Amino acid sequence: MSAFFYYLALPFIYLVSYLPFRVLYLLSDLMYLLLYRVIGYRKAVVTANLERSFPEKTPEEIAAIRSGYYRYFCDLCLEVIKTLTISSAATKAHFSSDDMSVFEHYRDNKQSVIIVMGHLGNWELCGAWFSQLPLHQLYVLYHPLKSKHFDGLFYRMRTRHGTRLYAMKKAFRGMVRDRGELTATAFIADQTPPPSGAHWMAFLNQDTAVFKGTETIARKLDYPVIYLSVIRERRGHYKVSSELLAEHPRDLPENALTEMHTRRLEQDIVAHPETWLWSHRRWKHERPQEDRPA
Repeated sequence: MSAFFYYLALPFIYLVSYLPFRVLYLLSDLMYLLLYRVIGYRKAVVTANLERSFPEKTPEEIAAIRSGYYRYFCDLCLEVIKTLTISSAATKAHFSSDDMSVFEHYRDNKQSVIIVMGHLGNWELCGAWFSQLPLHQLYVLYHPLKSKHFDGLFYRMRTRHGTRLYAMKKAFRGMVRDRGELTATAFIADQTPPPSGAHWMAFLNQDTAVFKGTETIARKLDYPVIYLSVIRERRGHYKVSSELLAEHPRDLPENALTEMHTRRLEQDIVAHPETWLWSHRRWKHERPQEDRPA
C-alpha cells in the first residue's frame, strides 16, 4: 500500500519541487488556509505547547504566535520538497552567515567537530547549504522511515548536495569508522527520547526529557561541540550563526553539555517562536518516579 501512495504522490512532489519560490509561497498560503483555518491540523497540540511554554503571554499573543507558526510550517514543508531539485546557486542565495570562523579554525587544525541544533528554521535546507562550504564533510543523523520508498526519497533529498547520513542507531559506530576523515556531524537534539535514560530539566517552563546522545558521543570522542543557529530573516531566507559550546567535552561535568545546548536552543526559540516545531508532541512523557527530586 505504501508503494502505491508513493508512486501516486511522486509526480506531484517533483512538480512542486520545480516551482519557483514565488509560486511555492502562493501554494503555501493556500496550505495555511487549509491546514489552519479549515482542518485545524494538531491545533490543540500546538496551542497547549505554546500556552505551557509562554504562560506570561495573553491569549491574543498565543494566537498570533500560533498563526505565525502555521504559516511558517507550510513554508517549511514546501521548502523541504524544494531540496529535491534546488540548484547549488539557489541554495546559497537563500542563506548567509556572519561568521563561520569556528569551523574554519577546526578545519585548519584538521579537527572533526560535532554540531548540535534544534528543529528551528529550515534545518534540511541548511544541510544542503553547509555541505557546499569549503569546511568539513557534513554528516547528519537521521531516523530511517518505515516506508523504504519514502526513505529512499528523503535519502536522495538530503544527500544530493554532498551531505552524508548516519542512521541514528549506527551513528557512533560510523563516527568511529570515519575518524580519519575531517567531519562535522550534526545532531538535532530536541527529539523526544524515552523517559528513562534521558536527562530531565526545565525547558520552556516545563519539566522536559532531553536526548543525551549528543553529550554521550561528544564525551567519548572528545570532539569540539558547536551550536548552530538557523534564523529566518524573511520568507525563504536564513542567517546561520555558530557558537563553540565546548572544546573538550570530557572536561565538563556530566549533563553540563546537555544543559548548555538545550539552554542555547531555548534562547533562540524565545526570540523566534514561530519557527520552532510546535506541532510535535514534545512533552508526551512524564519524569519517572525514581528520577524525581526529593
